[in-house]
Amino acid sequence: MMLRDAKLFQEWGFDLLKYDNCAVPFDSVIKEGMVGKFTRMAKALANVAKDAGKPQILFSICQWGREEPWLWARRLGHSWRTTDDINPSWGSVTDLLNRNSFYAWASDFYGHNDMDMLEVGNGQLTYDEAKSHFTAWALMKSPLVIGTHLQGASQETLEILKNREIIAINQDPIVGTSITPFRWGVNPDWTWNWTHPAQYWSGKSQNGTVFMLLNTLDKPADMTFTLTESPWIRAGRQYSIRDLWTHTDNGTTVRNFTAHAVPPHGVVALLLKDAGDEPEGTEPPCARPEWCMKEDGTRIDQ
Repeated sequence: MMLRDAKLFQEWGFDLLKYDNCAVPFDSVIKEGMVGKFTRMAKALANVAKDAGKPQILFSICQWGREEPWLWARRLGHSWRTTDDINPSWGSVTDLLNRNSFYAWASDFYGHNDMDMLEVGNGQLTYDEAKSHFTAWALMKSPLVIGTHLQGASQETLEILKNREIIAINQDPIVGTSITPFRWGVNPDWTWNWTHPAQYWSGKSQNGTVFMLLNTLDKPADMTFTLTESPWIRAGRQYSIRDLWTHTDNGTTVRNFTAHAVPPHGVVALLLKDAGDEPEGTEPPCARPEWCMKEDGTRIDQ
């Protein structure tokens, strides 16, 4: 059965199979756990591709995050759903973002956390909420499956979906890893909160360090961070700033950055590139004073 289906998918020219966990037969019929269910189809797709001498169909494993697929699914498929279904509301976006923040590390070139389809252009999402949704999904390297009716899409919806600078991070051919939180912001770090997930994120790209600042509040907010809070930033250097939504180069920053008046449920997406040594005489001698040592061997933070 599996091999016959796989051959049909190959003959029909499909390039992706989303294989859902719905309608599972009785245990006495299938006699498999979650891994075994998907292993059958994975083997069938691989065998059909080998026999036909063609690339394997992309295998999207859809089992809603049961049994922690980010730990095992990369051996079988190319992406794996990590949560229950999304819906076009801000609460759903923050819920899924919160959950995925704790296993964002699992996305790389060998497979991707699938945070479900994009709801940009659907429901009651505001323009800023839709931007935040698209930014988070793209920079976390989730598959970008458009879930709205394009013929009736507004210009704002198309503007979001066609942001080439954001998409370029998602499709980076050199760096496959996701952005991850470096500070939760509203909550203490590592706090599970489906309404107020992590706010400060960073990650690598082939062209610099990516930052995502997410305002989960219902009012505008200034958002400030020290550059070296990100593990991908070097100390003692200044960085040029590229805004991935305004598509502007915004000078350079030294040590700290503040995004002013980020809209409610809004986002700031930045690409920072090393622009050389920071100016001589910049004080204090360390941007983060903990265990910063004077020449005489004493700490400046005590």
